[in-house]
Amino acid sequence: MSDRILVVEDDPNIRKILTLQLLRAGYQATPAEDGVVALEILEHETFDLILLDVMMPRQDGFTTCRKLRANRLHQQTPIIFLTAKTGPQDRLEGLSGGGNDYISKPYDTKELLLRVRNLITWSRAQRHSNPLTGLPGNPSIEAETQQRMTEGRAFAFLYCDLDNFKAFNDYYSYLAGDGVIKLLARILQESVAQVGAPDDFVGHVGGDDFVVITNPENALLVARTVVARFDTEVLEHYRPDDRDRGYVAIENRRGVVEEFPLVSLTIALVESERYHIHHMGMLNDIVAELKHFGKQRPGSQIVTERRRAAAEEDRTGSEG
Repeated sequence: MSDRILVVEDDPNIRKILTLQLLRAGYQATPAEDGVVALEILEHETFDLILLDVMMPRQDGFTTCRKLRANRLHQQTPIIFLTAKTGPQDRLEGLSGGGNDYISKPYDTKELLLRVRNLITWSRAQRHSNPLTGLPGNPSIEAETQQRMTEGRAFAFLYCDLDNFKAFNDYYSYLAGDGVIKLLARILQESVAQVGAPDDFVGHVGGDDFVVITNPENALLVARTVVARFDTEVLEHYRPDDRDRGYVAIENRRGVVEEFPLVSLTIALVESERYHIHHMGMLNDIVAELKHFGKQRPGSQIVTERRRAAAEEDRTGSEG
């Protein structure tokens, strides 16, 4: 479905022109004659963006914006002020009151449509991103994967999952655990930038699970780079005595001390052409099987086949 835009403008001619321009650009556009009517509409409907005039009778745009931001349902809806008031103080008032952008009249249609598109794209990415790492979340991961399958493009799907992470959280605290998650997010992004391709994708499923989508030619190099860096850099998140021992000792509820290895990383690497991936369900099943196999082995693993794991100490290239 096309994105929905609320056009709040008191001048009937401008309101009509804006609505038609947005409709021709492929948006669903709903007109509102002033801020009061806009708030009435928003009591029952939601929009992907609001174009909001500033100088209107009954209730101006700045007041309307403040009321919208006070409503939890509309706190994240992008708002573009469209007004003849071009002074610096007017812009500051609009942006400080909750507006995301400010366009002066008369406006250029191409510029307006570009700003609308960019702001909707940004807003959607913000809604779908993980709050801890800022990386795209599940909707974006699925959309990126589906697009590559629809286009028939060969791709490699790397599912990255931390091992022994719960023990680390229990022992060091959840705050320390967040530090390890952010470490992995940074390593994934930097590794893809270093040895991946320009259109590679990095996403955060949630918790300690991440996804990288790359080209089959780069996949193993990306995975090896990530594992090598993670195994080295994660050591800085341990106290020296635990790091030297190679494990953490935790007393369970029965009073028995258990030893847990240091956090490691399992990467399930699935190439779309090797497994003839055609839909998300099939991909998820293969990922789950490879991940289960990898987690049965100690240390960080790159698992590329259902019955064989490529441990990082084996760098002979026999993984495939």
